[in-house]
This record gives sequence, C-alpha cells and structure tokens, in this order.
Amino acid sequence: MKVVYLAAGAAGMYCGSCLHDNTLAAALAQLGEDVLLVPTYTPLRTDEDSMSDSHLFFGGINVYLQQHSPIFRHTPWFLDALLDHPGIIRWLTRGGPKVEAEKLGALTVSMLEGEHGRQRKEVRKLVRWIEREAKPDIVHLSNAMLIGVAAEIQKLGIPVVTTLSGEDIFLEKVPEPHYSQARKVLRERAAKLDGFVALNRYYADYMADYIDVPRERVRVIPHGLNLAGHGARPSGPRSPQTIGYFARICPDKGLHNLIDAAERLLADSEVPPFRIRTAGYLGALDRPYLEALQKRIDGWNRLGMFEYLGEVSRAEKITTLQSFDLMCLPTVYHESKGISVLEAMANGVPVVLPDHGTFPEVVEATGGGVLYRADDPAALTAALKQLLLNPAEASAIGRRGKAGIEGNFTAELMAEATLAMYREVIAGPGSPAASRVAAG
Repeated sequence: MKVVYLAAGAAGMYCGSCLHDNTLAAALAQLGEDVLLVPTYTPLRTDEDSMSDSHLFFGGINVYLQQHSPIFRHTPWFLDALLDHPGIIRWLTRGGPKVEAEKLGALTVSMLEGEHGRQRKEVRKLVRWIEREAKPDIVHLSNAMLIGVAAEIQKLGIPVVTTLSGEDIFLEKVPEPHYSQARKVLRERAAKLDGFVALNRYYADYMADYIDVPRERVRVIPHGLNLAGHGARPSGPRSPQTIGYFARICPDKGLHNLIDAAERLLADSEVPPFRIRTAGYLGALDRPYLEALQKRIDGWNRLGMFEYLGEVSRAEKITTLQSFDLMCLPTVYHESKGISVLEAMANGVPVVLPDHGTFPEVVEATGGGVLYRADDPAALTAALKQLLLNPAEASAIGRRGKAGIEGNFTAELMAEATLAMYREVIAGPGSPAASRVAAG
C-alpha cells in the first residue's frame, strides 16, 4: 500500500505531533508499506532518524504572503519554490512561532477553506503532485487543520483520513469572528472525510463533539514508542531526589504549577531533599515566562535547586529521563497526546499527573503513575510528597509503567492498527482505491 502522510511542521521545534508522525511512518515502513512523510508549513524536526520526504507543501512563507498580498496569489510556481527552500524557512522560523494564535484567525479560516481560500494555489500544487507523481492509495493528514486539502484529493478517488491532535488548543485562542467561522468550516469539511484517528478515548470523545461527527467514526489508536535505547533507570536511593519535567516550556504545560508545589514542599519539614530538573523546547514567545519562574526560584536561596537543560537529543533525552526519580507534567489544558509521559514510563520513571485529558487512561493502562485532582495545588503537593517519602513505592510504580508501555504502547502495535484502519477505509463501499490495492 502506498501512503502519503501530510505532516505539519512546527517552526523548528520538537513537537509531539511531529514525533508521532515520524515514528508511525517508520513503523509502517518496517511493515513493508510504501510511506511518504511529506512536511507542510515548515520542515519537520524529530529526534529519531527522519522519514521526511524532500518535498514541502504549503510553505509557511508562501502561505503567509498569499494571505496578506494578492500579488503572491498569482506569482509563478518557480518563484514560490525559492521561498519554500527549507534553509530559508528554517532561518526565518528559528526560535519558534513568532505570531500568537490570536493573530492568525483570518489565515486559519482561509486554510480550512482550501480550494476556496487565499492559498488555493498551494492546494493545486499539492493535488497535482499527488495525481501525477505520488499516486497514493490513501492520504493521511497529521491534524484536522489541514482538512482544506481533502476535498480536491478525494476528487481523484483517493480517500483521506486525519489524526485529531490538539486542534482545539489552537482554535480556542482564535478570537471572533474568525473562531466561529473556523469552527463552521471545520465541521462542514469533517463531515465528508473518510476517517478519523485519535490517540486516546478522551480526545476521540471530545473531538467527535467538537467537529460534529459520529463518535463511531473516530478510531482510537494509542501512540506507540520506538523502544530502542529506552531502559530502566538506575535503582537504589539517591539524595537529593530529582523531580523531573520534560515538555515544552510554556504556560499551557504547567511548569509554574510544579514550581508552586515545590515551594510548598520546601516549607514541609517532613519532605526529604529534592531538586527540579527540566528539559524541553523554549520558544521566543515563552522566554519571559521562564525568566519570571527563574527569578522566583532564585528567591528560594537554594543553590542547585533548579536546572533547565534546554532542548536535548534522543540519547540525551533518555539519559535525562533516567536521571529522574519521578516526573511531573502538571498541564493546564487537557492533554491530547502526552508522549513525554509515555517516554518517562518506558524508562521506569513514575509520573505524577492531573486527572484530566489522556492521563487517566494512560495511568489505567499502565499502572505507572499517580493522579491528583487538577487545579488543586494541595493535591499536587501531596502526590509529590507521597512518592518522595516512599521511594520503594515510587520504584514499584515505575516498574509497572515500564511493563505497561512495553505491552501496550509500541510503535509496531500502533502501525499494525493504523494499517488495519487504512485497509478498512480503502475497502469501503465504492472506493476506487480498493481495486488498486488488491491489484498491487
């Protein structure tokens, strides 16, 4: 089977969706499928061997210029290709996104409108390449914000499915009138799509309502890890113990909630010595956030209490995770992926998580974590204290989590389930792709 997987680049940062897409593409290829992982907006960045194709569609520079200037909606394609050069895009997007979602409302609506939007020229480029060169049996979108391309691809007799992956987090920051317009277009386009995938039951339930599609049309396929290199963290007591945080440094991910809890723990004489170790992407827009937290931490007058390692490679990530005695990801929003939590568990690290989003499902499936009542600082503090005071209990939780990941959250399982879904979609009533796959 030939698959074109359109993945949204994240302006030079590591993001959960890019990591998921690359891991899935590699695992599908291991099963013998012909997969083209094609970036959109910006080149993909991943900490594993990249599966990314050399093509780039909907280059971020062209998309922006076509939104704001009629001239660029009619420029020759060879000129557009210059602006789509990966080196130029990487240079202009270094430091991450420069514009908040609040200022991208009109562009969001236009992209969702696809062949009727201001980026219709970009739709034509993609569709021509799919028709003349790629010729896939199915097209998979990495998220529903790319749904504007689906109708024109489906006219070629090629089914289109999408992963549901945090769309609401972006859309809920878009102001009116563009918010309502985007929701309306998204619902209209979603009704005609061939299939949907969510990484957990929570997000499948939530997004089925959000985009107004029957829940039974959303397939739940959990994220799977490439477990190469992951292993058990060192056993035995360590002092001070390390509370880890591994995620993007931004308010949505809730590092400030961990800092709040740390202050409470420092005031508790029963709590043994600990430190906080963090790693993850920090974009230009979020630097003031980290600086404010750092000033607050400096006021504790505790040397070596807090460490930020920045971005890390895959090998460094595994080493960092294995240095944690426990990990806390106290997100503000309801997490739709939580990949770093799975990675921590894969290394035997127990996790402390709010009881919302995908986290209750992950803890239920693995036994690898402790849930606390979300938006309750005292509950978070108590959960951290419990594990700091009971390292043997924490280690047992970590071992259960590791076994749960190895049994339920592997890249191979994810790829097998995805391939089964592709086959069902292609074999659907009247599908032109079914005969091609059977013949090939």
